[in-house]
Amino acid sequence: MNRFERIPLAVGEAELRYLDGDYRIVRPGSYVRCAVTGTPIPLDELKYWNVELQEAYASSEAVLRRFYPDLKIG
Repeated sequence: MNRFERIPLAVGEAELRYLDGDYRIVRPGSYVRCAVTGTPIPLDELKYWNVELQEAYASSEAVLRRFYPDLKIG
């Protein structure tokens, strides 16, 4: 493969190892699933995760629902 050929994008769900402020790709893919909602999160949009629980979250609201399930949001 030369530098002008495109590398095919990984398709399907990725497996990540969540670190402090970063993550490591264990199995390539284009998305991960939110631990709360189950919605797919494209890797380039992934902003929220928990290192201890090794979970990804789709939004700040999902993080709140995970850790404060009785909290009324909105």
